[in-house]
Amino acid sequence: MADYLVIVESPAKAKTIGKYLGARYLVKASMGHVRDLPKSQLGVDVLHEFEPKYITIRGKGDVLKQLRDSSKKVKAVYLAADPDREGEAIAWHLAQSLEIDPNKPCRVVFNEITKQAVKEAFKHPRKVNMDLVHAQQARRILDRLVGYRISPLLWKKVKRGLSAGRVQSVAVRLVVDREREIRAFIPEEYWTVHALCQSDGESFQAQFHSYGKSKVELHSEQEVNELLSHIGESQFIVQSVKASERKRNPSAPFITSSLQQEAARKLSYRSQKTMAVAQQLYEGMELPGVGAVGLITYMRTDSTRVSDTAIAEVREYIRETYGDAFVPETPREYSVKKNAQDAHEAIRPTSVTYHPDSLKEVLSRDQLRLYRLIYDRFVASQMASAVLDTLSVDIGAQDAVFRATGSKIKFPGFIKVYTESTDDQQDEQGYLPELKVDQVITPHPVLKPEQHFTQPPPRFSEARLIKSMEELGIGRPSTYAPTVDTIQRRGYVLIEEKRFVPTELGEIVVDLLKEFFPTIVDVDFTAQLEQQLDHVEDGDSNYVQMLDQFYSGLEGYLEVAEKTMEHVELEEEYADEYCEKCGRQMVYKHGRFGKFLACPGFPDCRNAKPIVKEVGVNCPRCGKPIVERRGKKRKLFYGCSGYPECNFVLWDKPTGVACTFCGEPLVKKRKGKLGQEVIACSNPDCHYEEKVAQETH
Repeated sequence: MADYLVIVESPAKAKTIGKYLGARYLVKASMGHVRDLPKSQLGVDVLHEFEPKYITIRGKGDVLKQLRDSSKKVKAVYLAADPDREGEAIAWHLAQSLEIDPNKPCRVVFNEITKQAVKEAFKHPRKVNMDLVHAQQARRILDRLVGYRISPLLWKKVKRGLSAGRVQSVAVRLVVDREREIRAFIPEEYWTVHALCQSDGESFQAQFHSYGKSKVELHSEQEVNELLSHIGESQFIVQSVKASERKRNPSAPFITSSLQQEAARKLSYRSQKTMAVAQQLYEGMELPGVGAVGLITYMRTDSTRVSDTAIAEVREYIRETYGDAFVPETPREYSVKKNAQDAHEAIRPTSVTYHPDSLKEVLSRDQLRLYRLIYDRFVASQMASAVLDTLSVDIGAQDAVFRATGSKIKFPGFIKVYTESTDDQQDEQGYLPELKVDQVITPHPVLKPEQHFTQPPPRFSEARLIKSMEELGIGRPSTYAPTVDTIQRRGYVLIEEKRFVPTELGEIVVDLLKEFFPTIVDVDFTAQLEQQLDHVEDGDSNYVQMLDQFYSGLEGYLEVAEKTMEHVELEEEYADEYCEKCGRQMVYKHGRFGKFLACPGFPDCRNAKPIVKEVGVNCPRCGKPIVERRGKKRKLFYGCSGYPECNFVLWDKPTGVACTFCGEPLVKKRKGKLGQEVIACSNPDCHYEEKVAQETH
């Protein structure tokens, strides 16, 4: 019979911890939160200090009964939910439900699920931290006040099923504002002129830079022609050669937002997938000869701090694996954000002895790829700087100056292990050939002018939106992924070519909120609320006063909006197709995965189908148009519109050109860490491939 009951959130976590603690401890899972605000009503008494009316979540009654029965048979109960606001709130709700005194040492926290960390944590139980609980409760009530007071108004004035959210509405506004910035953007023409040079048989490029010491930008073809005419057949003479050494430092180990961004860029993982896989790595895997062990530290964190023990271990690993030169003199420390919860650590492997290569038979493909990313980033973060030799050469023709720059790695340092995706961009050319001052470049360089146009800011990718939210102070590590998922499910944004595009509905809702509830979609106000929640967590602010101040402003906005907000008619966008079931003209609708065709006769007629998008290429087998299609897991592919009579299919976009070597279709695809676009043969036995020229901006 066990002496102690330990309650965690998930069965996987329970299984791992149970093996560490032994037979005296019974470890059970609460399956997440056990109590919450009711869905059918506001559930907050706004007249009595915003007292929440919690109820047992549907389906959790049996869980609580089992936990209650078990708690009566043991000497003590320990609440070991995750080490953050949500975990503290789960622990408090369990204490309330199981009649455990939260002021007694019943709370156990650990940042990693390893035998040493767990056993050490159980030596130091503490009481439930009510400041953390109040911060979580305040956030939950804030979200409930916004959602349950504004959403019904949107239902009445715009469309049923709409919702407003404290963080999600600001995220949608970011997407809408960016789209409008793109629409308003006016491209400006500019030109570059490259000199294609040679020296001792080696080719390199130099770009027009200035007239004398005055840097010049070329804005028209006329200015380019004047430059070319001015240079004529003048000699190109080396004016200066400047060699220097440059250091590049590694990036900090991952925090939640940077992990989501890098996993999106390098692994093409959505933020929800990244967090789900990271949760699996954190909660524990069964390793041969080792047993159950958590492979990474807690994955919801905004701190780059690393324990002294982990730093000592990784420095020794670097020394043994790569040599003394790759270990910096002192351990690297990284700046921590002002509001970071520094009690947490960065996301790192629990031990560098668990090398990714040794886990190939244990982890799934998704788990291994994410674990390798976390592992390599952490190791690199404590390695020596990379050292690059750089060369800058100015070449004169008359008073026109062309500049060539190049670099090469002198000492790889951390680059031997890891480069951040934004750091993968190398200089246009490697190290330059050996050049000397007064050297005449022969033969005469070929001058290559190119026209360009300035580009609008890009649409947000999921990674970039999360980064912007973090930089602006909107949301916290636990909310980034759910927020970007919610704004898609609500139909406020779509994803086109991996970028967020606002729907008409999204723009209408943002405009209404800006007009009638300006603070709700105000970036600075939302960031200030997050800071106030941090003050509550630190015990420096009263959460009831914070809620009262917020609600008084919200009530004023609601009173005006109820009287003056007009009904908004969403115009149907008609397609050129007619419903084959009832004959009505089909309309475009927006769903989570983009536009689709639907019959306007719903609910009498429920006909709906995907939009067939032709790619401008005909099937090489039957001549019918090739169209975009999606598989069961939403993966894009290209198939013949004559299916099922013709089952021709490609996973990459066809170009309409046949391979000169084997005759199979050529396709466009992306390769490598940078996603370099190439034209390649679709025949797996033919290795023809060519790079696609990229225009610089």
